Amino acid sequence: MAKALICFGLLSLAIILGVSSMAGLTTADRDCTNDMKNLATKCMPYVTYPPNPKIAPSKECCGVVQKCDMKCICDHITKEIEKLICMEKVVYVANSCGRPLVKGSKCGSKRSANLHIRYQVPPI
Repeated sequence: MAKALICFGLLSLAIILGVSSMAGLTTADRDCTNDMKNLATKCMPYVTYPPNPKIAPSKECCGVVQKCDMKCICDHITKEIEKLICMEKVVYVANSCGRPLVKGSKCGSKRSANLHIRYQVPPI
């Protein structure tokens, strides 16, 4: 349990540091920095590797997802961040929270059409 908490803490810190590295960007580019930090804080347990099992996101996570600028978030997901988060789970969480990615849009290095085809949330 303690080891899992330490790993989660380190992973959250790595993503927050990655987001913080956006500090040199213009104001327009940084608009979603706080969104990314909030997502890292509230949604990390639901988007980390391995791809399975997929865990339904918490209300707190969905609250952040509902308020964030998903296009901006997707535009700022780097290859380094993709090493820390599972894009399949990102799509799952977005769908579960009622904010599915626009089909054909790019999120990080992935096209959402490919992710939606393989990882669409099953109907309840």
